[in-house]
Amino acid sequence: MSNGMVYIVGGGPGDPGLITVKGLNALRRADVVLYDRLASSELLDEVSVQAERIDVGKEPKLHRRSQAEINSLLIEKAGEGKTVVRLKGGDPFVFGRGGEECLALAEAGIRYEVIPGISSAIAVPAYAGIPVTQRGVTTAFAVVAGHTGGADSDVDWDGISRVGTIVFLMGVEHLSEIVSQLVAHGRKASTPAALIQEGTTINQLVVIGTLENIVEKAQGIRPPAVFVVGEVVNLQEKLDWFGKTESTPVKNLDS
Repeated sequence: MSNGMVYIVGGGPGDPGLITVKGLNALRRADVVLYDRLASSELLDEVSVQAERIDVGKEPKLHRRSQAEINSLLIEKAGEGKTVVRLKGGDPFVFGRGGEECLALAEAGIRYEVIPGISSAIAVPAYAGIPVTQRGVTTAFAVVAGHTGGADSDVDWDGISRVGTIVFLMGVEHLSEIVSQLVAHGRKASTPAALIQEGTTINQLVVIGTLENIVEKAQGIRPPAVFVVGEVVNLQEKLDWFGKTESTPVKNLDS
């Protein structure tokens, strides 16, 4: 086994202040940092000037490096005895392929540690004034990969549609299909819905509507965006703390 070490670090949903203390300490100690597109660029300012930085970010239909190549890089750099940080947006184990990377490291005999991050599934709605659970409204929420929104996906739409709050990540491209599936499986068209672009950042944009009109209202919204469905969206107007912060020019499109 090598003397190197890999830290799989969740960098949070966009606001650089939301990284954990443990994650930040690992980043500052790193000899090598492999970072994702959705990890805050400001976090890279915390990396030592001597450290090697490798951009392994992935965009829809455009991958700088394959997952296999990323796995190999982690193994290679750790095999050289280096401290390696794999910096990811959100949480590594929430649609972040952190599990795949850990399996590759384990099979190669490389030491690793997972440092969880704040997931955009809960933080982005929170910054938009939407609690994913609320007493008297719902005690359950589900997180779904939005890119699996097509009719031929393996999503249990019957089960998902019955959950109080549903949070879709990476769902902009398939928004219309997601809405159609939910309504087709019993969710009322009048159900409140919100789409939040670039959540937790100064560029945050919130679109409020219902399943009946959210697709039309969300024209022009681009990734990264989080789609929230459920009665908790009705709390947004009262709980929109971030949008009311004077130093935070957040837009709210609710008409």
